[in-house]
Amino acid sequence: MKHYVGLDVSLKEVSICVVDGDGVVAAEGKVATDASAIVCWIEKQVGPVARIVHESGPLSTWLTRELATRGAPVVCIDARAAHKALSARLNKSDRADAEALAQLARTGWYREVHIKSEASDQLRLLLGARERMIAIRQDIEAQARGVLKTYGIRLGPVTQGRNRAGFRDRLRAAAAGNPILEAVAASLIAVHKVACGEAAAIDAELRVIARDSALAQRLMTVPGVGAIVALNFIATVDDVGRFAKATDVGAYLGLTPRRYQSGEIDYSGRISKRGDGAMRTLLYEAANVLITRVHRFSPLKSWAVRLAARKGFKKAAVAAARKIAVVMVRLWRDGTTFAWTKEEVPA
Repeated sequence: MKHYVGLDVSLKEVSICVVDGDGVVAAEGKVATDASAIVCWIEKQVGPVARIVHESGPLSTWLTRELATRGAPVVCIDARAAHKALSARLNKSDRADAEALAQLARTGWYREVHIKSEASDQLRLLLGARERMIAIRQDIEAQARGVLKTYGIRLGPVTQGRNRAGFRDRLRAAAAGNPILEAVAASLIAVHKVACGEAAAIDAELRVIARDSALAQRLMTVPGVGAIVALNFIATVDDVGRFAKATDVGAYLGLTPRRYQSGEIDYSGRISKRGDGAMRTLLYEAANVLITRVHRFSPLKSWAVRLAARKGFKKAAVAAARKIAVVMVRLWRDGTTFAWTKEEVPA
């Protein structure tokens, strides 16, 4: 008889439950959060199993890869979907959650989560570090402006030249003569300079990666899409083959409207905002560039401009962001570049 395993994973321990094909619990236990320990326990208790299921979470990528390396039939499932089944139980415990996950593994009532490749994770790590450096820089600038406004000092706009050195020069000059302000400004200036330098270094490295990537170069032919948007899209999607249709990427990135239907009630709301928020923001910025900054017209720009005139700029920008994502999936899948005219569109 086949056996199915549910894993409730925490930082230190994993609760394990094994059920047979009839749903009867065959074994239960706890082991350390280690792939080898989990595999050894399962083999010792029941031998080979048909499926091992655990929820998506902070350790899910690492655990799935490690179990798969050891030949285990592991599946990572969507935690939001699994929550409905887990919350149906009267008492909440790790043991009960493991049993519920084992029953989901047996019935197949789950939605599998795509585990991204290691190359994708490394690229996302680099992009995340860049995003964090920029956030630190912006926080420091906002803090300095807020402090100086108390004394009636307004720094005004600052250019981006020389890693925003103009901001540090103005801050140093504004704080001169006040010992407390000078001490605060010196600390902020030191951190700001490091954050700007590190962000610039990561930017340079990302541009080298984009230059050496044929896929990134093709995606960058889309108007409004630069190196950062292209690399983020590659890291977020990872495997374009997991979308049955190119339009499915809109829902994956949370750019499609929510829908509620019950009896006579049926309406569509705002976009779901599911998926990667940073990628969604970058696509929205790319759509803004497409509509307002790109001078050369294309079928994509013409459609976006007409939609903005009819529905308003914000709705048009969201729709254009979704359309840009769909276009990039098609370019990725077909190995083509962006078509600027209708005649260039492949049949």
